[in-house]
Amino acid sequence: MKLNHINIVVTDVPPAIHLFENQLGFKCIVNRKDRMAVLTNTDEFALVLWSSQLNKEQTVQYPENFHIGFYQPDREAVIAIYEKLQGEAVTFESEPKQIRNTFGFYFHFDHLMIEISVIPASFD
Repeated sequence: MKLNHINIVVTDVPPAIHLFENQLGFKCIVNRKDRMAVLTNTDEFALVLWSSQLNKEQTVQYPENFHIGFYQPDREAVIAIYEKLQGEAVTFESEPKQIRNTFGFYFHFDHLMIEISVIPASFD
């Protein structure tokens, strides 16, 4: 079974589009008045950005430790993304480092935690 899409809630859609397009390799294919956008990547995965304004309760709150992650081919790619993100409105938990059986880092953007890491060695 292949994961087709995920819908994440953000407080402001345009900055989220910017982050995912300019830093994480997505392309926006639908933008509905900056309240909902659909982005896709080279793996044909759809990322739906949903404005919190469309929710009954307009707050954005994810469970503790909820995050989305993106695998990179190697350590150099992880470091390159980390360096690219330096100018963005994100908060890093740490520099790229050994995490369990992989190498990567976590950062926070608009209430969302995102992981960038190398495919774990046990998956080879």
